[in-house]
Amino acid sequence: MKKNLFIVALLIFAVVGSAQAQKLDKFSSSVTKKVGPKTVNIPYTDVISYLGYAAPNTEDEIKDGKKFYYVYIWIPLAAPELGVRMLSPVADNAPKEASKSADFEANAKSTEFFDTYITLERSDIIKVEDITPAKVKAAKWTTLERNDDSSEMPKQPSGSSYNSLLRYTSDVNDPTKALTAGLYRVGFTTYKTGEVKGTFLAEVGAPVKLPGVAVGKTPDTVRGLLAAK
Repeated sequence: MKKNLFIVALLIFAVVGSAQAQKLDKFSSSVTKKVGPKTVNIPYTDVISYLGYAAPNTEDEIKDGKKFYYVYIWIPLAAPELGVRMLSPVADNAPKEASKSADFEANAKSTEFFDTYITLERSDIIKVEDITPAKVKAAKWTTLERNDDSSEMPKQPSGSSYNSLLRYTSDVNDPTKALTAGLYRVGFTTYKTGEVKGTFLAEVGAPVKLPGVAVGKTPDTVRGLLAAK
């Protein structure tokens, strides 16, 4: 009997530990400070959250043999740093203030998830009025940073650290690497070639407040949000 109780206790501990491991911490910048004997990263001042659902055969582009999906971001001011992270599945980590796609609303309870792989890309579009389907399609996109697996992120239900996080610091001495005002996008896919399916939380963080940021699944959504402000 005692042996059975001990096994049950271990199972409960394992389940609780797994649930805690899935808890998403505050999104922190690359800037650090000393707190007693420890060095900690300072949380981003401004964090924009977006909840979505990736379904097979709804990709925005096939690139290098992989199915890419995009989330578009309008950055109104130059930023010293941008952080991007992606979690799948969302589970209990949905921020109350997050924007939600209709697909997420319909699949919020889904347990499906994917091995996230993210990119931060900047376009040559610097005016709101140029955020049109034709100009976005013809835009030049530059990949600033990418990430596959991050140990800073919660593990997926499989037990693997396959969620992603990146930080990109602006290089003011190089216009091609600076974080200037304009249209950006987060690209996401899987590390391995295949279908992308499941709920996800995408967050963009900045160490300074950026009033007027807009995030949407399509350029039209972003422009609509900006027009409504």
